[in-house]
Amino acid sequence: MTDIARAIDHTLLRADASATEIERLCTEAREFHFFSVCVHGSRVELARHLLEDTDVKVASVVGFPLGATDRDTKRFETEAVIDSGAQEIDMVLNLGRLKDGEDNYVLREIRDVVEAADERTVKVILETCLLTREEKIRACHLVRESGAHFVKTSTGFSTGGATLEDVRLLRATVGPKFGVKASGGIRDTATALAMIAAGANRIGTSSGVAILRGAVAAPGGGP
Repeated sequence: MTDIARAIDHTLLRADASATEIERLCTEAREFHFFSVCVHGSRVELARHLLEDTDVKVASVVGFPLGATDRDTKRFETEAVIDSGAQEIDMVLNLGRLKDGEDNYVLREIRDVVEAADERTVKVILETCLLTREEKIRACHLVRESGAHFVKTSTGFSTGGATLEDVRLLRATVGPKFGVKASGGIRDTATALAMIAAGANRIGTSSGVAILRGAVAAPGGGP
């Protein structure tokens, strides 16, 4: 159970999420020892306060969920959430620019965020449901070159989420030591374990509690 918990980014990115819901998210993260909570920038300060004196990190999103903002805006947004206390960044790359073949632009914008993050972990969301196989591979190479730390499948706000096929492809492309985060539609223990077996070493989900309780209920489950 502990191994699964430490792979989970406990996530609440609904536009209408209240402060009370953020408090519940952080309480659950404390109780179940998740790796992090992932919240919007305006909730970072609250989450850091609630998770003070714990080992649960606070992650925030940049360019979310479309990735279409200007790269200077993404850099500024990164700086703003870092100032609020974010310890990890999940950014959405510019999908349109990637599809246009503007690899230098995409590389530069990721590097801008990496630089602004100042050695904090940066995960780059590819939104794999909108990309061809070739585009996914190309994006992975750009992320590795940029100095970021993870490729991530999905925002959870587009036409599809993480698939085992995509996780396997990302892992095969980035190699055994680079970060792969599966996110989008992961709501139960079996799916989470399958994603980890396929190569994910981080899981983004709003269903972390259900996943952990399912792991405990399974034969042989326990702390």
